[in-house]
Amino acid sequence: LPPKNYIILKDTDSLDCLERLIDLNNGEGQIFTIDGPLCLKNVQSMFGKLIDLAYTPFHAVLKCGHLTSDVQVFPRPEPFIIDEEIDPIPKAINTDLEIVGFVDIADISSPPVLSRHLVLPIALNRGDEVGPGITDDTEDENSANQIAGKIPNFCVLLHGSLKVEGMVAVVQLGPEWYGMLYSQADSKKKSNLMMSLFEPGPEPLPWLGKMAQLGPISDAKENPYGEDDNKSPFPLQPKNKRSYAQNVTVWIKPSGLQTDVQKILRNARKLPEKTQTFYKELNRLRKAALAFGFLDLLKGVADMLERECTLLPDTAHPDAAFQLTHAAQQLKVASTGASEYAAYDHNIAPLQTDFSSSSTERM
Repeated sequence: LPPKNYIILKDTDSLDCLERLIDLNNGEGQIFTIDGPLCLKNVQSMFGKLIDLAYTPFHAVLKCGHLTSDVQVFPRPEPFIIDEEIDPIPKAINTDLEIVGFVDIADISSPPVLSRHLVLPIALNRGDEVGPGITDDTEDENSANQIAGKIPNFCVLLHGSLKVEGMVAVVQLGPEWYGMLYSQADSKKKSNLMMSLFEPGPEPLPWLGKMAQLGPISDAKENPYGEDDNKSPFPLQPKNKRSYAQNVTVWIKPSGLQTDVQKILRNARKLPEKTQTFYKELNRLRKAALAFGFLDLLKGVADMLERECTLLPDTAHPDAAFQLTHAAQQLKVASTGASEYAAYDHNIAPLQTDFSSSSTERM
């Protein structure tokens, strides 16, 4: 949660400086002053306002099928504003928190979250529907706590199950807004039921896909985790390769560019045996040059290939000259940027000649 500064003042001498402090914290926080003369009643009223604003827990009903439990969430979840919206409206979580499924901890990994909250069950007193379990009499309070400890509680059951099974519960917070419930250990003997809020949206965790499309294992034709629980359907592979997951060409130093050009020339001298490798390296350099706008490089490499063609020995395979001439022409066309062959997605393919089939058979 973003930090908030709550300041209580007995007098207003330093009010201006403290208001500046709140402004430096992006307006997160508030200054409380005593209304009226300094007396016990006014001081209690001031602290009551602070408690109501900053320390009042969020009461909700945790549901999973027919099982329910009254819970309190602390700290209180703050409304979330989506920056991408034209007219942003704060989104607040529902008071009904419905569990829609369970996922292995290994599958959900360590996801990005907006905030983390402690989830505690609310004890039920005799004669009350929902209450914090507080009575005026000490003996009645102890008796109520003992009775509450003996009453089955779904929240306690869920906490123990998640801890033992090593799973998290996916909970729906609102329309297209999800979070997760999990057990977090404070020490070897103590653990708490926690709730983390994901960013609103149908696909908060890309490696799980859209939340609405997830379903129980029983709906699948085959167990996605395998018969021996030795595999996992996650993470889902994206349709398009991520930019950081591809082998991109980087020319930070001149030596890197020189190495790539020399690699093309080495393969050119071994044509037609290295035809596939030659065109692979040639297309890699072509794409990088077009991406950087380095069109002069394409013309320069084309001139080098034409020079290599003239330096071929008499014993060279005839197909080598055809391939070098073809590659040089394609690079020159790409360097103009005025043809369909100059498109970034276009790949230079080997020239099909009468010698291509025979050389392929030898390879």
